[in-house]
Amino acid sequence: MPRIFAPLFAAATYARWLHLLIGVVFVGVVLLVYPGTEGVSLQRILTAGVLLDGTLLTLAALVPATRRAEGVQARLLLMPEREEQIGVTRSRGWQDRRRTAGWLIGRVALGTVAGFASVHSLSAVWSLSTQPFQGRAPELYGWQLPSDGPLLPYALLAPVLLFAVGWFVVLAGRLQLGMAVRLLGASPSERLAEAELRAERLLERNRLARELHDSIGHALTVTVLQAGAAREVSDPAFVAKALEVIEETGRRAMDDLERTLVLLRDTPEGTAVERPGVEQLPGLLETARTAGHPVEAAVEIPAGVLPGVLSREAYRIVQEAVTNVLKHAPGASIVVRIAVRDGQLELRCANGPGAQGGSRRGGGKGIRGIRERAALLGGAAAAGWEGEEWVLAVRLPLRLGS
Repeated sequence: MPRIFAPLFAAATYARWLHLLIGVVFVGVVLLVYPGTEGVSLQRILTAGVLLDGTLLTLAALVPATRRAEGVQARLLLMPEREEQIGVTRSRGWQDRRRTAGWLIGRVALGTVAGFASVHSLSAVWSLSTQPFQGRAPELYGWQLPSDGPLLPYALLAPVLLFAVGWFVVLAGRLQLGMAVRLLGASPSERLAEAELRAERLLERNRLARELHDSIGHALTVTVLQAGAAREVSDPAFVAKALEVIEETGRRAMDDLERTLVLLRDTPEGTAVERPGVEQLPGLLETARTAGHPVEAAVEIPAGVLPGVLSREAYRIVQEAVTNVLKHAPGASIVVRIAVRDGQLELRCANGPGAQGGSRRGGGKGIRGIRERAALLGGAAAAGWEGEEWVLAVRLPLRLGS
């Protein structure tokens, strides 16, 4: 029972009813201007109404701002479950104008039917509920009901008709809302574009999360290791060098954090922010040397060959590999080889057994992040043991998407 009566008392029902009545008001105003109501046949009224109203509504739909105005009004009065179901943007092309014209004509047509039906039905309810108590049979639409029997049953029909009118308004309002969602909402191509935009934003957020993981994770690892080593070693020179490395690593981490925050703020400066590339690898590897790791590096990249995005990703990959060595293989040697061969960037980072028992790494978040970076750039990454060395091998195409 509540499901039957609840819609009749909902605020949305009467807001939608008001939206429907606006359509019949428009038709009435146009009808009064032309062809009028005095001495005009019903056929002429209907013909003139259809042609004139349709023409005016189509012309109104050509104005780009009409779509926005209709969307705002529909959101306020039709009360969709989610406001984004009904757009509030101006018409951007002829497809939007056609859909707006369809909405206006459909809205006015449905509003006219609903308006006349509501007025005549409520008039009938009034007659049924009042005239029997005045001693006469109700007259409905010019038809006199039989008066040779009891008149009270006619009054009992009034609540039934009122209930039917209420549900007619409910259904007409829902139909109007469905039309608004279909004709004022996003088109299939716009919904596809919106889904693609959401996917791109999700990928961007994931990329920024990897940036923070790689940069801040590396900085914290270096800081912890250097601070621990400085505490254990009494050599003032070593302590001074460790503090210098901690300071420099912290400064680079702060720079990376600021770059990421600029991107998150979505400001114009975000496109011009300088980000680390392979040219910053010497400083990164020097950090590992200071932490007690023998490092050997060879970077064979001709000038101007490596795109900026590959340079940045190569730096992050090496940074993650070095961080893993610092975490899991203290004292292990690190060998980095970067070269361009056969249209691909080849990166190999290997480390031997650590001074404290060798590497114990598996396929954690860092390796998974490297694989994701490589996959997004159309390449591939592999990591695992090769004899006594843990090797990370990455291949990235120079032409992205190939």
